[in-house]
Parts: sequence; C-alpha cells; structure tokens
Amino acid sequence: MTISVKSKLMLLLVLAGLVFKPARTLAQQNLQFSQYVFNMLSVNPAYAGYKEDPYANAIYRKQWVNFPGGPQTGGVSIDGALNASRDNRVGLGLQVMYDKLGPQDATSIYGMYSYRIPLNEDGDKRLCLGVGAGVTQYAIDGATLQYNDANDPSIPLGRASTWVPDARFGVYYFTSKFYVGASVMDLFSLYTDASRYYWKGYQYKTIRKTQHLYVNAGVMFDLSENVKFKPSLLIKEDFKGPTNVDLTALFLIADRLWAGGSYRTGVKLWNKPALDKDLEQLDAASVLVQFNITNQFRLGYAYDLTINKMASFQSGSHEISIGFLFPGKKARVISPRYF
Repeated sequence: MTISVKSKLMLLLVLAGLVFKPARTLAQQNLQFSQYVFNMLSVNPAYAGYKEDPYANAIYRKQWVNFPGGPQTGGVSIDGALNASRDNRVGLGLQVMYDKLGPQDATSIYGMYSYRIPLNEDGDKRLCLGVGAGVTQYAIDGATLQYNDANDPSIPLGRASTWVPDARFGVYYFTSKFYVGASVMDLFSLYTDASRYYWKGYQYKTIRKTQHLYVNAGVMFDLSENVKFKPSLLIKEDFKGPTNVDLTALFLIADRLWAGGSYRTGVKLWNKPALDKDLEQLDAASVLVQFNITNQFRLGYAYDLTINKMASFQSGSHEISIGFLFPGKKARVISPRYF
C-alpha cells in the first residue's frame, strides 16, 4: 500500500474514533446515543424489565451530517418483566444494533437477563443484577475505498466480515425518584485480540474492542404540581481513551412533554500516557425533546451541536426515537417509571 493511501485510511479511522492498536486509542469505541436516558438497556443489561410491561424502542442516529463517512447508527430493542416469575423478579431483553462508519459496519444482537430483587412491599425499590450475551458481525467493504494503486493486494475487492462473541454485566438500583447503575461492556475483549478479517490470504485487523465501564445516576425532583426536574449523569470509561461525561437536565411538563439538554465532554480523572496532552476535551451540546403522545406511545428527538474543532466540517447530529409500552394482560398498579 502506498504512503498516501495509508494516510487517507488512518485519517478516516482517527476522525471516526477507531484505531488499530488499543495502546493508541483516542476515543470511545462503543455506540453513543444522546437519548439513552429514555431507554438505558443500551448501557446496562440490568435495566431489562424496569418498566415491567413489555417495552419496545427503536432509534436512529445520523452523526456529523455532511461529513463524508460520518457514523450512522440504528437499533431496536424490547424488554419486560417475566410475569411468571415471583414478584416480577426476572427481566428479559433483546437488542439489535447496526452501526456504519465509512467503509466499516457492525451488526450486533444481544440477549439480556436481569434478576430484580424487591427491597420494599410495593416493588418500586429494587436492586437488579443483569447479564447480556451476544455476537457482533464486523465487516469492511473494500469496494468503497479510494486508493491510488488499482491492483493493491492489501485492499479487499469486496466485502469481508467476521463474527465475534461478547458479554456484558451490570448492576442497577432504583426507587421511584432515584437510580444509580454501573455496567461493564465488551467483557470478552479481556481474553481475545478481537476480530480479524481474512481476504484471499491477507489479514486485516479491525477495531480491537476494549472493555468499557459505564456509571450513571439520576434523580427526580417535583418543582410543582405539573413540572418535574430530572438531572442525570453518565460516565463512560475505556481506560485508554478520554473519560467521557454526559450531563443531562430534563423537565417533565404535565407528565407529557420532556424538554431539556445535555452536555458531553472529556475529563482527566487520571493520567493516561498514550493520550496526547493537547487533546481537546470538548465534544457536543444537545437539545432533547420527548413527547408522550399517549400513556403507551412516545416520540423523541435530539440534536447534537458539535463544539470542538470538527464543528466547521459538519452540521451536527440528528437522533430520533420511538417507544411503545404494551399493556400487560394482568391489571396492576405500578408507580410511574421516570427512568
């Protein structure tokens, strides 16, 4: 491969937050959603069954609009508490995600299991332990690459892919007005060098996944009869790239309209020698809106405004989500689910 081709490929991968060696990681690898606060199954398997009745969610995110090869992410999930379990102690979930970034894409499917221990008679205070297991197909399409040497043998002429198994674990504690949780993703990355592509005898190292730690918390305040305030925090750590922090503040008006915003940035919690000392910490600010059309159906939208040096190269990010809560067959009274 010529030097110019290497430069172009490395520029694309670095800008996208992907690298070939974990020691040089410059950004978070896992999927990112501004609306995670409305369905935390994507960041913690112990969340499965939180709403008890079956809940389906779909989301699509187009990041860095007008930036060539910018990430596009979509997914669907469903989870709920198993009625046959005593006190609805068992939560189950299923999640399918698709992520495309330039010539590379990934499709994953995960099953989730949560054991939800009630800590009071009403069942609205619980300690949940969750596990998830699944597989991800990583793929690259050589036909989409632009290169100088038409017969360069190190670039695949078509699509190459491989499947990689994975697991995750989480803990989630909630009451009617407070929650805190922690989870570890990509557990299998501790024991494998992740996936490699094989194409006509050539090897391609793709993104080498690394374990991620998520810690989040939130609380609900009653400001008046018709207005509630919910601040929340999410810390994302991969132990190599920058520590990412999401700060979110949302107002709930008349139990119908959620409106607010979030701020995403990097923080230096400890020294990481592999990181550039001049690496910019700022990331994005978001506007979040969700409307509960009915008690079962909701529609949400988020717009991210990039505030780092990439701001002039793209037009922000758009994210839309829909959710539907299926009424259970058994009539039951549960406290409102604000998280």
